[in-house]
Amino acid sequence: MNERYDAVVVGAGHAGCEAALALARLGHKTLLLTLNIDGVALMACNPAIGGTAKGHLVREVDALGGEMGLAIDDTYLQSRMLNTGKGPAVHSLRAQADKKLYQFRMLSALQHQDNLTLMQGEIAEIYVENGKVTGVRTTTGMRADCRVCVLCTGVYLKSRIIIGEFTAPEGPTGLQNATHLSQCLTGLGFALRRFKTGTPARVDIRTVDLSKLEPQYGDSHVTPFSFLNDKIDKPQICCYLGYTNAKTHEIIRANLHRAPMFTGIIEGVGPRYCPSIEDKVVRFADKERHQFFLEPESSFTTEWYVQGMSSSLPEDVQIAFYRSMAGLENVRLTRLAYAIEYDCIDPTVLKSTLESKDISGLFCAGQINGSSGYEEAAGQGIVAGINAAMLLEDRPPLVLGRADAYIGVLIDDLTTKGTNEPYRMMTSRAEYRLHLRQDNADLRLTEKGRAVGLAGQARQTRLDEKKADIDRGMAALLAARFAPGPLNDALRPLLPPDAPPPFKQTLSGVDALRREGVTYALLRSLQDSLPDLCDGAAQQIEIMIRYEGYLKRQESQMAAFARMEAMKLPEGVDYAKIDSLRLEARQKLAKIRPETLGQAARISGVSPGDISVLMVWLEKKRREETR
Repeated sequence: MNERYDAVVVGAGHAGCEAALALARLGHKTLLLTLNIDGVALMACNPAIGGTAKGHLVREVDALGGEMGLAIDDTYLQSRMLNTGKGPAVHSLRAQADKKLYQFRMLSALQHQDNLTLMQGEIAEIYVENGKVTGVRTTTGMRADCRVCVLCTGVYLKSRIIIGEFTAPEGPTGLQNATHLSQCLTGLGFALRRFKTGTPARVDIRTVDLSKLEPQYGDSHVTPFSFLNDKIDKPQICCYLGYTNAKTHEIIRANLHRAPMFTGIIEGVGPRYCPSIEDKVVRFADKERHQFFLEPESSFTTEWYVQGMSSSLPEDVQIAFYRSMAGLENVRLTRLAYAIEYDCIDPTVLKSTLESKDISGLFCAGQINGSSGYEEAAGQGIVAGINAAMLLEDRPPLVLGRADAYIGVLIDDLTTKGTNEPYRMMTSRAEYRLHLRQDNADLRLTEKGRAVGLAGQARQTRLDEKKADIDRGMAALLAARFAPGPLNDALRPLLPPDAPPPFKQTLSGVDALRREGVTYALLRSLQDSLPDLCDGAAQQIEIMIRYEGYLKRQESQMAAFARMEAMKLPEGVDYAKIDSLRLEARQKLAKIRPETLGQAARISGVSPGDISVLMVWLEKKRREETR
């Protein structure tokens, strides 16, 4: 059987869904192959979307024209804005998902999408001729000819589940793993590595005494993930907070000799930022307790997730330490915690477009690149899908830089620095995080999505309206004047009883808004000549005014960064022949093959002195070419 497609996407997790939808929506006949259609968009670990830095990624995917934000808005069980006690740069939206509904919602989007065929099957081989992808073959013999292929294999490549001394060649939650593609990738020149991640047990909430746990409620005002949604209002399910105790830790310590991560059964490298409970007990021996959260997996079932308690300890030990905690004395585990090992590639073999540097038309996205998390996968997936489409159309690729998006930081970190452990996005990784806020993802990225053809007219219309509102609001604030009396009266309920009046003179609306506690809504309540603005526009105005100095400073830093990024390095540079470069720099540059001088400067082992040498070499080369 021989089928012909423009593109084949391998894997229908969070990366594969976004990649396939992007390709199909851009008009390309696309085949999405998955090991099991029942595993489409599976949340194998935490049934949640967003979180610190991850919420930024979801809103960026949405602004580009992706599906994840729309899907979670339709299926969330609880929504909270995290880090609201800090500045807007680190505010992050997070929502508990109805795990099953989310899958069905994404499956519906895939199966109703024109130009997209979803099929169950396992890839055995990728065909490459003259350095270009020409097709794929499944284990059952079907060949699909294509010009581009996007690998979004998640944690399924030669994966194995580990619980105590028990191991099984399986994917997450007992699904089939992929046993053939690893060998093919090795044959194509990819060096594979073993990474590891894990997940906690699931419990029957009917066997938990919730009165012994602390309720964790969602926000009364829900902020949607998608910029296409104004407001969402539906009942939310309460989550719960609990703690481990001395007995829990005692049980774990007494059984460390049976823990696979300490006995050597686990070979893969795990994530530092999401340690198992046995790892926490060992690494933080001075801590008397650790948090855990009970979170629902679906509104239709009694199965709940125990966040913060991932483990690979044997079954009897798991039952004992879970039951040692207050509220869980009689808990029944519906699914055991487990660790999972899998193959992945070194992402430094990829361009900033996520295309292979050696095989034209072969893209990789998601956990195959060494990242972790649904949101990191979706961000890579939409970029890989867009760039696969741009290659098919012979159009310039979409390259998101570190000053453009968290997705740009993610991809640059992976392709420039690589990773020795499952990579997790954090706000601290972004140098320009005050600029790369989640609230302005639409202002930063919608027009980029529109330019490639993925973000539709509805998004552009909403963006234009928001920009117009910002301009109207700023102009009105500059013209408005506020006397100290009304301002002091309005702020009085927010101040301590003995606090002196904060305002002593008449101020413009802009100057008044710089003061703590003053909002656009408060000023408009005092002067109805101020225009009524959408929530997003008012929020942008408040941030632009309050953080004006910091934003200007960051803009100058971004301009310097952009100059370095604009200095392109030619393909095929023989760094060994640039005599003034240090030996380590020559080796690192030859391995990574950076696309710009800025990217070269971020490679570990390349010094500022080496960059100066490259700048001189580039200028010399430019002069030679213009003679």
